[in-house]
Amino acid sequence: MKILMVNKFLYSRGGCENYMLYLAEHLKKMGHEVEFFGMYDENNTVGNSAGLYTMNMDFHSKGLKRFLYPFKIIYSFEAKKKIMQVIDAFKPDIVHMNNINFQLTPSVIYGAKKRGIPVVQTVHDYQMICPNHLLYNFNKNEICEKCLKGSYVSCIKNKCIHNSRVKSIIGALEARLYSVLGTYKKVDLYISPSYFLEEKLLSAKELYKGKTKTIHNFINKKKFTFENVSSNNYIAFAGRLSKEKGVELLAEVAKLLPEYTFMVAGDGPDKNLIENIENVKFEGFLGGEKLIEFMSKAKLLVVPSIWYENCPLSILEAQCMGVPVVTMNNGGMAELIKDGVTGILVDEPTPSEMAKCIRRALENEEYCNTLKENCLKEKENIFSVEAYADILIKEYEKLVAR
Repeated sequence: MKILMVNKFLYSRGGCENYMLYLAEHLKKMGHEVEFFGMYDENNTVGNSAGLYTMNMDFHSKGLKRFLYPFKIIYSFEAKKKIMQVIDAFKPDIVHMNNINFQLTPSVIYGAKKRGIPVVQTVHDYQMICPNHLLYNFNKNEICEKCLKGSYVSCIKNKCIHNSRVKSIIGALEARLYSVLGTYKKVDLYISPSYFLEEKLLSAKELYKGKTKTIHNFINKKKFTFENVSSNNYIAFAGRLSKEKGVELLAEVAKLLPEYTFMVAGDGPDKNLIENIENVKFEGFLGGEKLIEFMSKAKLLVVPSIWYENCPLSILEAQCMGVPVVTMNNGGMAELIKDGVTGILVDEPTPSEMAKCIRRALENEEYCNTLKENCLKEKENIFSVEAYADILIKEYEKLVAR
């Protein structure tokens, strides 16, 4: 089978890109042909035989080209034209889209459908129902679902995109345009990494009905292996230090639990909110083997996100290594934890409630060890890339046959 993977970035830049590149690598090992379409960048590690990519757009640049960006990020004629040329050269059976908004735009959907190719899209965030992609109001630091039914006035009013009125207007216009055009109805199948996200799509628009399938994310289970190392007496946090990730909440929890050491791996714009707390230690940004070692030796992993996380890989990775997780009882996070079995779900996003749950997990050594053992057993239920790809190929085959 020939598969064209589409994403705005074609190098390892974040979770979405890592998903696409690792999946594509395995699909190739299975004997499938895979090519890629996205934005030109000198960092690109994959591409297509036609050598066609969209113009690079750096939103932080100061050149004259940036003044054309507001027109290009709503609908890109360039992206539509070039993806059709790539399709003509490669002749794929399936076009599998990932993150396409702004740099590529949903114009690529029209390009693929004009060539009569089935389109699959993995939904990595809430971009089809929320202009800032997060269902989160940064000004009020709270969950926001005001745009779910198609009115995007709140996005502009609250400056939801980078706290910029101009960017928020552009984002709202883009969302409104594709809602009116019914563009997302043209996609044949949406792969959702969580049942929560799937439910949000279905509740927002009728057009998604019959077009969604939930498959939880996969991880490299061989990489995240329990080695029977003795746990250090620390609670781990690994991720971006930003408000939606719960960094403010984590700071208050640490103050309520002075008897425990909190080790933080990561960096971000709100690091200052958790600095200068005596029992919080910083490891800085960690990746690869160092991050695995950091998580594997923790007594507990805490994921205090106050936005609706989709399907956090850190939870899956921790479980593979026998590390229990304390996280929120909402979003895709709640789907990955068996409350009281492989971790603890926090019902209210308050410091006292989260501190209580952490104490519940750690104060009884026997109970804590039971949680660890249950996590290792849960490893069997976590998708490997092999299992994930097998399911995906069956979905591809159904669409090609149809």
